[in-house]
Amino acid sequence: MGKFIGIKILNIIITLWIIATITFFLMKLLPGSPFNEEKLSSLTDEARMEFLAKYELDKPVYVQYGKYLVNLVKGDLGISYYYKGQSVNELLSSRIIPSAFLGVQAIILGLSIGLILGMIAALKHNTVWDYVTMFIAVIGVSVPNFVFAALLQYVVALKWGLFPVAFWEGYDSSILPSIALSLMIIALVSRFTRTEMLDVLQQDYILTAKSKGLSQWAVIIKHAVRNAMIPVITILGPVAVSILTGSLVIENIFSIPGIGSLFVDSIKFNDYTTIMGVTLFYSAFFILTMLVIDLLYSVIDPRIRISGLKG
Repeated sequence: MGKFIGIKILNIIITLWIIATITFFLMKLLPGSPFNEEKLSSLTDEARMEFLAKYELDKPVYVQYGKYLVNLVKGDLGISYYYKGQSVNELLSSRIIPSAFLGVQAIILGLSIGLILGMIAALKHNTVWDYVTMFIAVIGVSVPNFVFAALLQYVVALKWGLFPVAFWEGYDSSILPSIALSLMIIALVSRFTRTEMLDVLQQDYILTAKSKGLSQWAVIIKHAVRNAMIPVITILGPVAVSILTGSLVIENIFSIPGIGSLFVDSIKFNDYTTIMGVTLFYSAFFILTMLVIDLLYSVIDPRIRISGLKG
């Protein structure tokens, strides 16, 4: 297990270095500038060089790249070009709470409802319950979450007046965005749970457990659900990363000051350091989540743990 984790950590470091390198040089190749070119052109050569030196842009690109990597190792993502006087670390710290809150709430909601619907569909196979559940899953996959978000705003917020239309003003402001984000999770989890449970319920060990006199619910909870969770965890990982790091569209629709909206704003204003910082944050979070999922496999299925130890 220690060797496995060590190799994974080495892969993480190499992957992040590659992403940081590619992102850095892509930013240098992009047209435009985060600064007002008209104002810069009106400055004297001395004032212009002093301004560029403030952001360490007066040096050759390879020197800037080396400095960036050194700061990155120290955990310093640089100074924002657009948000004056703020570092990228400060911006991420201030924006992560709304995104994380919405993400965790959406995952809990989506996972709970998805598992329940998937179990019902599998246990009531080829009945009206099965058809209704799969219809919900198809709608969840087919309808983009920003369309569903707009419908929630119009019907639930404007027509019914149950929740705020937008902005981050308290817990009530998190309900509609979380529901919009959870729709895809509900659809994916319910479909995978149904498919896997239908397969698991036909396995010999399930029939053996039933023959021992275990109740139906004991067999389902102790054996069927646990083994059906492996594919669910596989698809939940990337989805969870996408949601927890901030949905770009949903946060902008509901005017949530999260990481997603920060990323969109940094692109609009060519804030290179913020773009690179958010990209690395997304990448690191995704890679670490995949590592956690690999470890969860061995917890859910002991056979994976045993084979891993033998290897």
